Amino acid sequence: MLRIITQRADARTELRRICDRTHDEQVVHKEATVREVLQAVKRQGDRAVLHYTTEFDRLTLKPEELRVSGSELDAAYQQVSKELLNAIRLACRQIEAFHRQRVPKSWVQFAEDEVVLGKRYTPVDRAGLYVPGGQASYPSTVLMNAVPAKVANVPRIVMVTPPGAGKTIHPAVLVAAQEAGVEEIYRVGGAQAIAALAYGTETIPKVDVITGPGNIYVTLAKKLVYGTVGIDSLAGPSEVLIIADKVANPVHVAADMLAQAEHDQMAAAILLTDDSVLARKVVDEVARQLMDHPRRLLTEKAIAHYGLVVVVESLDDAAELSNEFAPEHLELEIADPWGLLEKIRHAGAIFLGCSTPEAVGDYLAGPNHTLPTSGSARYASALSVETFLKHSSLVQYSQTALQKVAGAIDALTIAEGLHSHGESVRLRVRGSLNPEP
Repeated sequence: MLRIITQRADARTELRRICDRTHDEQVVHKEATVREVLQAVKRQGDRAVLHYTTEFDRLTLKPEELRVSGSELDAAYQQVSKELLNAIRLACRQIEAFHRQRVPKSWVQFAEDEVVLGKRYTPVDRAGLYVPGGQASYPSTVLMNAVPAKVANVPRIVMVTPPGAGKTIHPAVLVAAQEAGVEEIYRVGGAQAIAALAYGTETIPKVDVITGPGNIYVTLAKKLVYGTVGIDSLAGPSEVLIIADKVANPVHVAADMLAQAEHDQMAAAILLTDDSVLARKVVDEVARQLMDHPRRLLTEKAIAHYGLVVVVESLDDAAELSNEFAPEHLELEIADPWGLLEKIRHAGAIFLGCSTPEAVGDYLAGPNHTLPTSGSARYASALSVETFLKHSSLVQYSQTALQKVAGAIDALTIAEGLHSHGESVRLRVRGSLNPEP
């Protein structure tokens, strides 16, 4: 089931195939559906949101049921165990502590001739957080989206998440939201939720930036509303690439691969190793652990289509292949992970050593688990405080400073044929040289 490849050319071909697994003909049809939803919500507001919730989610809601009530929020605390509440609070503290290290600081620099330059950071006014739901619950995703927004001091944070049976939202999700400081929550998902956040409805406010992962419809909706609002990224199916050598435990490596594969039938789990014995043991161990897996059917599909073991000649070769793939999650289960780290250029999150499974980062280490996928780690980064901030440049010139650079500006404006640009400087310089009586 889990294939072993030993030829470099074959490995490159397979890695490209896996990286491009979301580019299929069905996306065109799905994009047309999403465009229809976006336009309907833009024109009809709540009416369209409720219509598509009935059509897609088989749930009939009234406008007044869209927002989660205060009594539901209070009741959620009675429905989670003390152990889970403590775990949520620990994760919240860890994530906040990490993200507070990354808050950009505004700065001003005073140069000669009274030139002042600087950069000023301010949060967006409103942030919209999308949290997947319905049949599953993801309190960790709530924290990973909400905590950075709070650290960025966003004044208004709105969360949307699809309800499950009985129009309910899992209490762990509601508790996590409140622990992170979010109490404005709407029970709606899919493309219609993204549309509501992007354009606003009678009930759901228009926001400035939308973050959070979702299915292909959510991702396409985020892609299409970008420009009307900002977005964090276009999340694809999850993926892990593990580089392992002879010190790695095949039982642990197999578990880490399955931890990724159980997300989704399109999730990718890849092992690169310079130890052919380890490769065979991992393949056997994956099959063994799958036998009693509670999500066996889905996980087997992911492993069969997007699972891969590559035997390489050296760890340097593994690093090179990893950089070409640019994985969302990269595990270095090797004797000297910090040594190989110098050769890693592209990865969303890097987990070093044999005692650092990806699950640590998924839940409470602190760094964000909303990461670039499908090779976008070549140019993109994790969701962070900066996602909810924008910066303005600050510039102030004195009359003396303007006179010194007037000639250079004049030459550039003439070269570009922009008369009034040059005149706006020339008039000021002439005025200072020939002040009015």
